[in-house]
Amino acid sequence: MSGLALMLKSRGASVRGSDQSESVTVEALREAGIGVDIGADPGHLASETDLVIASAAIRPDHPELVRAGELGIEAISYAEALGRAQAGRTAVSIAGTHGKSTTTALLSHILVSCGLDPSVIVGATCPQLGGGTRTGSELIGVGHLAGSPGIFVAEACEFNRSFHWHRPTLALINNVEEDHLDVYDSLDEIVRAFRAFAGLLPAAEAGGRLLIAHEGAHRRAVASGLACAHSTFGWSPSADYRVDHDPEKGSTSVWRKDECLFAFRAQIVGEHNALNAAAAAILASWLGASQTGIVAAIESFGGIERRMQFLGQCRTKSGASVRVYDDYGHHPTECERTLAALRAAENPPRLICVFQPHQHSRTRFLLEQFAQSFTKADLVVVAPIYFVRDSEIERTRVCSGDLAQRLNDRGTPARAIDSFEAITAFLQDDARDGDLIVVMGAGPVDAIAHDLLRSSSMHGGASSTLARAVAAPDRG
Repeated sequence: MSGLALMLKSRGASVRGSDQSESVTVEALREAGIGVDIGADPGHLASETDLVIASAAIRPDHPELVRAGELGIEAISYAEALGRAQAGRTAVSIAGTHGKSTTTALLSHILVSCGLDPSVIVGATCPQLGGGTRTGSELIGVGHLAGSPGIFVAEACEFNRSFHWHRPTLALINNVEEDHLDVYDSLDEIVRAFRAFAGLLPAAEAGGRLLIAHEGAHRRAVASGLACAHSTFGWSPSADYRVDHDPEKGSTSVWRKDECLFAFRAQIVGEHNALNAAAAAILASWLGASQTGIVAAIESFGGIERRMQFLGQCRTKSGASVRVYDDYGHHPTECERTLAALRAAENPPRLICVFQPHQHSRTRFLLEQFAQSFTKADLVVVAPIYFVRDSEIERTRVCSGDLAQRLNDRGTPARAIDSFEAITAFLQDDARDGDLIVVMGAGPVDAIAHDLLRSSSMHGGASSTLARAVAAPDRG
C-alpha cells in the first residue's frame, strides 16, 4: 500500500491515507509529502476524494469504507488499483507461492542497472532500489523494445485471487504449492487460480509471454493451450531454459539448448535463489537487457530486507557470542530452505530458530508439513501464533504448543514460549558460544532479534549491525 501511494503521488495524484498505528513506514510516507492519519475515523475522508483504495486487511465495515459508500465515492482493493496502474505499461507480474519479492527486486535491479528505468512495486525493502517502489520512464528507452510503453514490475499475490486484477504483458510463475487454505479449498483450486492468472496474458502475437518453472509449478495444468507464448526454466534437460548450479563454487549458469546465455556467482545463495536469479535473467533478456549487463547486475545484488538478513553479532548475558539473522519465512517450504541455506552457508555448531507461525488457519492446515520443515535446526523456539484475518473460532483450534509438540515428536527439540519478552530472556540465558540465531516469520517477530541485539549492546556485547541479505529465501 505504501509503495502504491508513493507511485500514485509521483504520477501526479493527491494522496492521503490512514493506518492503525504509527510506524517507520508511516513516517516515511509523511516525509514524502503524503498525509497519514492514525486510527479508523470517517472524518479522515475528505468529500472531494475521487477514489478510496483499501488493503486486503480492511474489512467492509471499516468506518472509512462505510463513509465512502455514503458519499458515493468509488472504493476498490489494492490489487484492483495495482491492475489499473499497470494499464498502458509493459507490465511484468511475478507470481508463485515463494520467491516473488526476491525475484521482483532482482529483476528490477537488473533493469535499473541496464538503463531500462522500470517502475517497480515490491513487497519488501530493497536498499539497492531505494526501498520498495520506484516510478520509471513512460517509454522504454533502450533495447529491442525501445519506444514501447514503460516497464512496470510488480508482485502478483494469489491470496484471495488478487492477482486476477493484474494486467500483465509478461509474467513469471515460480512455483505453485498449498497455501492460503483459508481462501482455497484444495491445491487443485490453487492451480486453477494460477491458470486463470496466466490466461490474463495477451496472445503471443500481441507480445504476451509466460515464463513458468519446469518443476513444481504444475505447468501442464497451468500453461497448456494458452494463447500467449510460454517457456519453461529449471533443472531438467528438457526445460526450454536449463539451469545448472554448483553450490560449492556458488556458480549458476543458464542454458538454451547448447548455448550458455548467462553464467554468474550471485551473492544470494541456495538452489532456490539460483532459480530466482535465472528467472530474473531470462525475463530481463526478454525486456531488452544485455547479457553482460544482466550478469553484472545479478552479481552486485545484495538481497532484500528480512530475507535471511544478517543483523549483527552480539554477546549475550550468559557471555555467549552469537550471530543473529532475521527472516520472513512463514510457509513450510520457506522454513526448510532457509534453514538449509543457513546451515550450508554458516555451518554453526548450533542453529536456533525462533519461529512465529503466521495465521492460525495456515498453522492448522499445514501442521504436519511444518513439523517436517525444521530438521536443520538444533532447537526451535515457537512464539505465539500471529493472529491475522482468521476468526476467533479458528484461533481456538491450534496453538504454538501444538507445533512444538509435533516437532518434539519428530525428533526436533522445540519449546513454545508465550511472549516475545520471555523468548529474548531465554536466548540471553541459554545461548552458547558460536550459536546462530535466526528469527523467522511474517509477523512482528523480528522485534525479538532487534531486542536481543539492543539488550546485548546495553551491557557492551553487540557488534555494529549489518543490513545485508546474504541469502534471500524462496518466497513471496
